Amino acid sequence: MDMRKMMKEAQKMQAQLERAQEEIKTLEVEASAGGGMVKVKVTGDMFVKEIIIDPEVIDPDDVEMLQDMVCAAVNEGIRAAQGLANSRISSVTGGMNLPGLM
Repeated sequence: MDMRKMMKEAQKMQAQLERAQEEIKTLEVEASAGGGMVKVKVTGDMFVKEIIIDPEVIDPDDVEMLQDMVCAAVNEGIRAAQGLANSRISSVTGGMNLPGLM
């Protein structure tokens, strides 16, 4: 394979990666905890966009339970968003591990 062709392929992959990274920012995942009592929406770039708490779960005598559910939902949302982002990047790179992408 000649060097010019390799450079052209690298530039093509870079453009695809840039498009994928922009697309990832628009993707959203939803996660929940406590049987759906706490729901979280997280974007593909790991931004917590929304937290929805069912009023029935709010108990002033058990704040720790609500805190635990919020943390669980946020952590699951971040895990799901990271998995989605990794999957999208992997589809562009063909599974190659390129440090610094995600």
